[in-house]
Amino acid sequence: MNVMQQKEGKETSATRSAYMALRQKILTGELPAGEKLKIEQLRVMLDTGASPVREALSLLTSDMLVERFDQRGFRAASASLENFQEILSLRCVLEDMALRQSIARATSAWEEQLVLAHHRMKRASTDNDVATFEVAHKSFHMALLSNADSPILIRYCGQLYDLNIRYRYLAAGGTHYQKRDVAAEHEEILDAAVRGDADAASSALINHYRVTGEYLSGPLSEL
Repeated sequence: MNVMQQKEGKETSATRSAYMALRQKILTGELPAGEKLKIEQLRVMLDTGASPVREALSLLTSDMLVERFDQRGFRAASASLENFQEILSLRCVLEDMALRQSIARATSAWEEQLVLAHHRMKRASTDNDVATFEVAHKSFHMALLSNADSPILIRYCGQLYDLNIRYRYLAAGGTHYQKRDVAAEHEEILDAAVRGDADAASSALINHYRVTGEYLSGPLSEL
């Protein structure tokens, strides 16, 4: 590897690190919705260069977690109840489509992957490690859809998942937010998917999202 390739590799790594760090801070609300994101402040916060920060913000703009304004400035994406409801509606439509495709193409390998993802999520829920649970929770939901032969559809579903998670963190700070035990809902979705009942699995998944939406709408109305 020559000097130029080494330099490019380091720059790519720095951009990736900045992207992941900023993404997490925006999703969890550490960087609040609508807050102006100043390159110099973020550079110091992340202990990295201005270029990786700028490139990371551009990537996050594509993820709809950052908005560009005044041609050169950035801010954390704004939030509203209307935006959350649109995200929820799209998730119901697109994940219904992807889940039905997954079940229609079901294999024993996919079923095993799904059961394992569910087991890891259940185990993570007892560890009191929010970050680990969030990873396992997303892995389970994406495993439900992963057998669909639609890469673009799966990508959109993953992006909508992240946008929805951001609202869950925002709602957690509201005075009307109540925690729920969703284990039974996850079990119902899993059982229907494994036995190949697409209608029941889709109904359970959409109900899971709509109930969550009802829980979040109250706190989000305070935004």
